[in-house]
Amino acid sequence: GRDSSSAPPAPPAPRTLASGTLISHEHSTSGTAKIIRLPDGSRTLRLQGLDTSSGPDLRVWLTDAPVRAGRDGWHVFDDGRHVSLGRLKGNKGDQNYALPAGLDLKGLTSVSIWCDRFDVSFGAAELTAPA
Repeated sequence: GRDSSSAPPAPPAPRTLASGTLISHEHSTSGTAKIIRLPDGSRTLRLQGLDTSSGPDLRVWLTDAPVRAGRDGWHVFDDGRHVSLGRLKGNKGDQNYALPAGLDLKGLTSVSIWCDRFDVSFGAAELTAPA
């Protein structure tokens, strides 16, 4: 028989560290957010199936704020720790945002599509580690 031990090792697969579903805040927003560790150790925030409004000065933020539905949740994301991953690349579709290499994800439990001009969340997702 064939010796299967000579098969090349499978490349390490990207691993989902945390994920969540986007809810609507000031604007109707849907899609999923995932933090993925790539085989080289770098980490990426991936927005999948994003659908939100286009707006001025939209940013993608990782924050320590709770995700609350309704108007109560619109303004909480700049109250505590928040890390901007840069401008929203587009208001629809799949997109990736590299995380800073030394970023400590501990305590960063949510992602917000944040409008810098009006200091309001268009939509947000609570990030939870896979069970």
